[in-house]
Amino acid sequence: MTHQVDAHVGKRIRHRRWMTGMTQQQLAESVGIKFQQIQKYETGANRVSASRLWDIAAAMGVGIGFFFEGLEGAGEMVQDPTHNKEALDLVRIYYSIPEEQRRKLFDLARVLGAA
Repeated sequence: MTHQVDAHVGKRIRHRRWMTGMTQQQLAESVGIKFQQIQKYETGANRVSASRLWDIAAAMGVGIGFFFEGLEGAGEMVQDPTHNKEALDLVRIYYSIPEEQRRKLFDLARVLGAA
């Protein structure tokens, strides 16, 4: 049976990989394993060792704590916007916009959010 923390860490790996546009193959090659192992990590079927998580975090440019964000207490998960496909799509699209236009869009969103 998959432990809730293992499933959460796997989801965070998948979301970060997806947000960076990295394939399972690319991530696997960067940490020296087969892509099937990445698949197993992402589904929570296999636990990620501390050293492997360290390598994955480095390959994806985040700290290890990133993979545990959203966990609270004894396995209860807090709602995390990265679990929402629409939010992930929005973030990916946002970062594909040229920086000057992105700043203007951010300013507009800030004004609309305050209204």
